[in-house]
Amino acid sequence: MAQHSHSGEVEYYKAIDWNRLEDALDKQTWEKLTSQFWLDTRVPVSNDLADWRSLTEIEQEVINHAFVGLTLLDTLQSEEGANVMREDIRSQHEEAVLNNILFMESVHAKSYSTIFISLNDSKKIDEIFAWGNQQPQLQYKAKVINEIYQSGTALQKKIASVFLESFLFYSGFYAPLWYLGNAKLENVAEIIKLIIRDESVHGTYLGYKFQLAFRELSQTEQKELENWMYLLLNDLMTKEEAFAHIVYDAIGWTKEVKVFMRYNANKALQNLGFPPLYADGIAERVNPIVMNGLSTNTSNHDFFSQVGSGYLMGEVEAMNEEDYDF
Repeated sequence: MAQHSHSGEVEYYKAIDWNRLEDALDKQTWEKLTSQFWLDTRVPVSNDLADWRSLTEIEQEVINHAFVGLTLLDTLQSEEGANVMREDIRSQHEEAVLNNILFMESVHAKSYSTIFISLNDSKKIDEIFAWGNQQPQLQYKAKVINEIYQSGTALQKKIASVFLESFLFYSGFYAPLWYLGNAKLENVAEIIKLIIRDESVHGTYLGYKFQLAFRELSQTEQKELENWMYLLLNDLMTKEEAFAHIVYDAIGWTKEVKVFMRYNANKALQNLGFPPLYADGIAERVNPIVMNGLSTNTSNHDFFSQVGSGYLMGEVEAMNEEDYDF
C-alpha cells in the first residue's frame, strides 16, 4: 500500500512509522486496546455451573438464545465488519488499529462458544446454533448490516458498524448483566464486561473516524446521509424489538430490555456525533440492577467506563469518561 510520505517519496511500499502520526488518536486507541488484551480461556466460566443449574430451563434458554445472537453478530464483525473498513483508512496507523479490532472480534465470537461448552452439553449447543442460524429477525439484522458492508459508502459502513457495536449487541448483553446484578453467573458476566469494554472503544473510535469524514461532506450530502442513518436506525430498532420479544417474553423482561436498547441506540448516535433520538431521562429508566451490574462507582458514572474485576491475566487500567472525549 504505497501512500504519501512526510519524508521523501515511496518507491513501492511504505513502512509504517509510529513516530510520525497523522492522528494521535490512532496511537492512543492502539495502546488502549492492547492494554486491554484478554482471552476467554483465562476466565473460569465453569465455576458458574452451580448458578447455571439453579436457573429454570426457560431462563437457560433466554441466555442461550441471547448469546447465539451475540455470536452471530460478532462473527459478522470479525469476518466482514472491521475488514471492509480497511478499504477507507485515513492512515496506516488506522489500519493497524483495525487489525486489532478484527482479531478481538474473533476472540469475542469464540468466547460465547467457551460459555456454551462450559454450561451446556454438545447436543444442546447444536440446537442453539441451529436456532440462531435460522432465526428470521437475527438473520435480518445480519443481512442488513452485511449488505451495507458489501455495497455501502465508506461512511455508511461506519454507521452500520457503530450501530452494531454500540446498539445491536446490547439486547443480548441484558441477561448476563441482570444475573450479575443478582449475584449469579459472575464469570459469564466477566466475559461480557470485557467484551463491552472493547466494544465501547471500537464504537467510539469508528464514530470519531466517521465524524472526521462527515465534516468534509457538503451540507446537502450531510443531510442525505443523516436521513439514511435514521431510516436505518428505525428499521434496525423494529427488528431488534421483535427479536427482544422472541428472546425475553418468556420471562417478562421485554419491556425493560427495550428501554435498554433505546439507551444504547442513543449511545451509538452520540458516538457518531448526533444528538439522542430517544426520550430524555432514558438512562434513569434502565433497570438499575443492570446498570449496577457493571457500575461500582457513583450512580451517574457511566457503565461503559468500567473494567472487569476478575480477569486473571493481570490488572489493566480502567476506562475514564475523558477517554471518550475525542
